[in-house]
Amino acid sequence: MSLHFFTRQFQKKSLEILHKGKGLTFPNLPSVTQQRSKGLYEPDYLETGKSKIPLYNPLNIQLKGYDFPVLENYQKLVNKIAQSMDIEVEDGWAIPPQYIQVQKYKPQSTVVESEYKLPIYERNIQVIDLPSTIGSIFFEVLQTALPEGVSMTVQEHKEEFEEERYIPDVELLELKTQLEELGGPTTKKK
Repeated sequence: MSLHFFTRQFQKKSLEILHKGKGLTFPNLPSVTQQRSKGLYEPDYLETGKSKIPLYNPLNIQLKGYDFPVLENYQKLVNKIAQSMDIEVEDGWAIPPQYIQVQKYKPQSTVVESEYKLPIYERNIQVIDLPSTIGSIFFEVLQTALPEGVSMTVQEHKEEFEEERYIPDVELLELKTQLEELGGPTTKKK
């Protein structure tokens, strides 16, 4: 039924009320209180709060490099690019450096000429609610700006990454083992 039909029916009934003094009832129309309780019409996508564009799960952007200042500056750049593209950065953290032993041999022999200990620094940036339409552009921009000697890996966030970021307290672990060797902690009864 159209709005025009209801309007004409309302006009007829209101004229009847004015002339006869009868009560106004419309069995097919919702009452005024029902209309107010529902509020204004809002589209479904506003009610659910979810966009129609699929979102990535939380992603970790892992940056590794040999040169600490270059890696730090690139991490800043990644944060600035994410901010300018309205991408939410949930967290960023550093992992203690890992060291690689590199040996240089003399030509045509197995004698070591020199030995190097190279540090590999790592930075992680966690991105959440990344729309799939912006994701590919974001990663392409990051890869284009990637400096020499820095590698970038994008992975879905896992709980294992949380455990890697914390440095174990060696002294505390030694004290715990000494305590266990002595018979464990004692509890006093009151």
